[in-house]
Amino acid sequence: VLQLYSNNITEEETRASDRTKIKQEGVCVRVCACACVYMRKQFYIHSTSNVQRSLPGALWFLSFSLLRCPLQVMSRAEEQQKNLQQSIESLPGGGPLSSLDPDLLLLKATSMAALSCLGECLSILQHSVSQAARSVTTPCVENMAGWPGPKPASEEPVKNGGLTGLPTSSSNKPPASPAQRNKELLKSSQPSEESTDTEDNEEEDLGVLDEQRSIILHLLSQLKLGMDLTRVVLPTFILEKRSLLEMYANFMAHPDLFLVITTGASAEERMVRFVEYYLTAFYEGRKGAVAKKPYNPILGESFLCSWDVPRERVRPLRTTGSSSAPLAPPPASANSSERYRLRFVAEQVSHHPPVSAFYCECKERRMCVNAHVWTKSKFMGMSVGVSMVGEGVLHLLEHDEQYVFTLPCAYARSILTVPWVELGGKVSICCAKSGYSAIVTFHTKPFYGGKVHRVTAEVKHNSTSTIVCKAQGEWNGTLEFTYSSGETKVIDTSKLPVIMKRIRPLEKQGQYESRRLWQHVTQALKEGDIDGATEHKHELEDRQRSEEKQRAASRSPWKPKHFIKEGEGWVYHNPLWKTNC
Repeated sequence: VLQLYSNNITEEETRASDRTKIKQEGVCVRVCACACVYMRKQFYIHSTSNVQRSLPGALWFLSFSLLRCPLQVMSRAEEQQKNLQQSIESLPGGGPLSSLDPDLLLLKATSMAALSCLGECLSILQHSVSQAARSVTTPCVENMAGWPGPKPASEEPVKNGGLTGLPTSSSNKPPASPAQRNKELLKSSQPSEESTDTEDNEEEDLGVLDEQRSIILHLLSQLKLGMDLTRVVLPTFILEKRSLLEMYANFMAHPDLFLVITTGASAEERMVRFVEYYLTAFYEGRKGAVAKKPYNPILGESFLCSWDVPRERVRPLRTTGSSSAPLAPPPASANSSERYRLRFVAEQVSHHPPVSAFYCECKERRMCVNAHVWTKSKFMGMSVGVSMVGEGVLHLLEHDEQYVFTLPCAYARSILTVPWVELGGKVSICCAKSGYSAIVTFHTKPFYGGKVHRVTAEVKHNSTSTIVCKAQGEWNGTLEFTYSSGETKVIDTSKLPVIMKRIRPLEKQGQYESRRLWQHVTQALKEGDIDGATEHKHELEDRQRSEEKQRAASRSPWKPKHFIKEGEGWVYHNPLWKTNC
């Protein structure tokens, strides 16, 4: 079918009947692609048991047929697919059959997906046949060649040295002294200027419109599986109306659960409370079912905010023999002396690779968290995967403990219909001093059956290998915690009370603070003006490139305002563990 397409499309004159024929045969190709997906599901199911007994006769015959000359068959198919792609791209931009014809774009994308599925099936078959020949049962499918799975976010170190990006407005001035910089930072974060945030983070779930689908199909046809998307320009309509730096701040929407960590009477209790906070943070931070992409922060961009937390709110969630007690928040206190204050600052400290750093502290409770994250995105066929490379460290100065943690991968699924977000991979939380650690697993939905958004966790004492707490449920729904004492706790993350962050109005923000920097793009997106949002976005990108050239010409190195580089990571310039020991 691919060869027929390649020959027909290259004809100079395309009749209406030819176009109808192409559409009809395009349906056949899409059916073949669906069949390939079904075949891959069957291989996924049957590869976990003895292959000679479990594979149906037809599939077993097909496996040997494919393995007779797999390289030649796949090579011919890939060559025909390449010819098809070149034929489509050589078509004129207009006319009865153009290079942007929706049917042709869909054909190009589905044929690529079909070949990808066949390649994975072939890898599984080769592995299964080799195992059967040795009379050994097949191993877990996650370890098979050609079967991609979530990658732990902590496998690669963050390397940022010697890279440049967008300077601040004072980039041509000599570096400020530490005293001057501290004075500027204190001035830029006066709590009296802040007010409660009223922005709604919820994104409308409208799906993908027809004209947007054509653009996405055209973009997908230019990509290859596993391709790094860091420098790929994505269409404006997929943007979320907030910066990535603000998204990190929204993970602190339950500061009362964060502050209660340090009040634990034992190291075990503190680790368990940190795991509870960690699992409840993702619902509000990743609020909304629709998968949209936050703004890529430009170099030097920052986001500052704070939270005022009533002291009576800082208490652990109660447990009973079967479930948690109702989560009724106490009345808010009007007296500022009866509140804890958390300060948050995030900054884009590197442009290539894109690294964000953020820091949050509460001086009254003598605790703070520092993190640096490098976002790596890649194309995965009909989805996009984002690895969060880096780590964070929670410091509890009262107990002289540090909790090192990582972040899960994120996946945007069904990008041609109604995109949705899925988290996946294993993350670790460990405290070297206490000897307690936790493994949290975000389970991606399997190809066949299974639930979405499932998460499990275990907390154990390393020296004795004793499991002291288990958790299971959905990160955006109900979580059930079971403790070694026999008690249980059920938390509905969607019903936890949220404490809104406090932020300064736009007119009092610096020109490189996120909301002021992106205000025109955000306003255009709110009004549905995609062209206007794209224009304002291009202005920011052009300014970034221009100032980068100026800095390169003057040989002025870039210096972050709030963070300094230490080893392979980034830390806040004036952290609590250095000033309040």
